[in-house]
Amino acid sequence: MVLNVINENETKEIVTDIVFQTQVQSMKKIHNNHEMKKSIFLLWVLVTTTLVTGFPQTANIPAGAKPAPTNIRPADCPCIFSDLRVFFRVSAPDAVKVQVDIGKLYDMKKDDNGVWSVTTDSQDPGFHYYSLIIDGVRVSDPASESFYGTGRMSSAIDIPEEGVDFYTIKDVPHGDMRNHIYFSKTTGTWRSLNIYTPPGYDKAVTESYPVLYIQHGGGEDERGWAIQGKTAIIMDNLIAEGKAAPMLVVIPNGNVSRPGMSGGGYNDEAMSLFREELLENVIPFIESNYRVKPGAANRALSGLSMGGGQAFYTGLGNPDTFAHVGIFSTGLFGGIGRQPGAAEFNPEAIIPGILTDPGTFNNKLKVLYISVGEQDPRIEATKKLIQTFNEKGLKVEFASFPGGHEWQVWRKSLHDFAQRIFR
Repeated sequence: MVLNVINENETKEIVTDIVFQTQVQSMKKIHNNHEMKKSIFLLWVLVTTTLVTGFPQTANIPAGAKPAPTNIRPADCPCIFSDLRVFFRVSAPDAVKVQVDIGKLYDMKKDDNGVWSVTTDSQDPGFHYYSLIIDGVRVSDPASESFYGTGRMSSAIDIPEEGVDFYTIKDVPHGDMRNHIYFSKTTGTWRSLNIYTPPGYDKAVTESYPVLYIQHGGGEDERGWAIQGKTAIIMDNLIAEGKAAPMLVVIPNGNVSRPGMSGGGYNDEAMSLFREELLENVIPFIESNYRVKPGAANRALSGLSMGGGQAFYTGLGNPDTFAHVGIFSTGLFGGIGRQPGAAEFNPEAIIPGILTDPGTFNNKLKVLYISVGEQDPRIEATKKLIQTFNEKGLKVEFASFPGGHEWQVWRKSLHDFAQRIFR
């Protein structure tokens, strides 16, 4: 207890003296006692380690706040208040200026111990990437887990939404999230994908399952839906509640490129390469290694943002392969990044017949689903396209959810879409 209130130099002197005197007295009394020698050595190691690393400090959680679920240490900050304000803290005694960027820049203030802190405005529920900016250098927060999702590893905080628990771990049977390495003939490289298998898959050796192929957005990879998207938890809960059919969920890396080109994007070349990768490499790998039901009726393709564009191109372009297509928050339809004077989005140019022969698509597609966040700048362009589809007679199921272009909307989209397919 004394060591926690005296200063660091006094602590070092006292501890060093205690250790030294303990060693001397002990060695005098039992010079030949091997066990005592070992005990003194272990004590010396313990104290030396303490002097180097410092004594463990109990994090001060602000009154009325709770540690974020995305923290590395569960008793540390960032901390979330009941009104969804967030308290950030970082030790940087030599820094001149420290900020936190969580979609808005907040200047942090330094205390006498060199610890910087700030409390933000109320944040929207959902998953938010953020960075610390220390003297102009953008860095990850050492108190937070890091996630690949902004084209780099980045800190993030998950703000709970009151009354929403469909992505909370519950006492239900759990499936597995598995990682596989496969060889791509398209890229000439080994690639990674993640696969969710439903509860009981390994025991039900005579049973086969339908498959949902689901794509991440730009700046992400196959880790997105597996980690940020909480796919396994969502599917476990839906299956346990009888709201979704037991299915496999395959999460490939949608950034497909050959030498000399960058992976991903909405251009025709990138979309064509993705189509080839999925149809000629990913699906054959899955169907050769897992017990899956064949045929379009047992395959679904969906994705968010860039992945929603991939689902549009490849899913609607191959209705004999996929009878269920889900498009979440895609910028393909417009609403963001469109240059002045650019031509309006023309779905017929990408998918011939989608407007001129909608009956063919209605007969082949069991589900065509489109969703978007209500605060996403893509929403008006998306609604406009839905209206066009309805006017032309194409059957489409539309949903919108509170939120912008972020994971809370996409988790809800998966939760909704998964209940509509394979019925």
